[in-house]
Amino acid sequence: MPRNVSRRDFLRASAVLLGSASLARSVAAAEPSEPIIDVHGHLNYAGRPDEVFLAHQKALGATISVLLPSGDRGKGHPGGSVENEPVRQFALARPGKFHFFATEIADAPEATKTIEKHLKLGAIGIGEQKFKVDCDSPHLVRIAELAKEYHVPVIMHFEHDLYNRHIERFHTMLEKFPTVNFIGHAVAWWGNIDKNHDQKNSYPTGPVTPGGMTDRYLTDYPNCYADVSARSGYGAIIRDEAFYRDFLVRHQNKLVYGSDCAEATGVAPSCFAANTIAALRRLAPSKAVERKILYENAKKLLKI
Repeated sequence: MPRNVSRRDFLRASAVLLGSASLARSVAAAEPSEPIIDVHGHLNYAGRPDEVFLAHQKALGATISVLLPSGDRGKGHPGGSVENEPVRQFALARPGKFHFFATEIADAPEATKTIEKHLKLGAIGIGEQKFKVDCDSPHLVRIAELAKEYHVPVIMHFEHDLYNRHIERFHTMLEKFPTVNFIGHAVAWWGNIDKNHDQKNSYPTGPVTPGGMTDRYLTDYPNCYADVSARSGYGAIIRDEAFYRDFLVRHQNKLVYGSDCAEATGVAPSCFAANTIAALRRLAPSKAVERKILYENAKKLLKI
């Protein structure tokens, strides 16, 4: 102890320093050194309360989450109605941690007007587009034109004979709108990593035959990306891990992480969103590739 400092002052200063160090450790613990961007979250998924959703995201390690409105206003979609305003309010109440997209039923007369309203209010993308139209329909053409005007990406849910039908024609959209970034997602998207995919099989298993449509789209079109979320995204990873290792190398700049998960804990093994993170970390050829998929690609694509 310096001779000109009293014991009381020394102890007080020491306590302040120890408290500062403890606070620094707490802040470091609260801010993961390896952040994750989740591009595909839903509020009230299967009735999950908001506080449970927040705990789920924290357990995943998702430091930034993108909320997607969903629904079909009574047209047979299980989500009920398109809910743009709740996701906007939720995100605005948590700046920096949450962002939001905007969407509307693709063939609704007011679709582009509704989406444009929310783009002006801060939405950073369009989607999830999960409605009963063909993927190259005039309805989606006008939505793509809006995406082009506002320089935002579009998340597309592909499901055979149901949502964004005829994935085999999707190349026409990629070619017609080369400056619009489309993000593919869901069962038909991930099933078609396999050249011999049975379009009626939503959750295929077993070895992948190379040369599938999804693989070709990602290879051939600079504006084509993929969201690895949901059971379908996780299933694509684990069905043929040797294939997927090479897939990660080929498309390391095109893949973004998403959860799209209704589970409560955010912890493996019950949560497939957590399992997806673990699988990506296990199969990525390098730490650099892992970080691209879990964070950097989405940061760049969404301009976060």
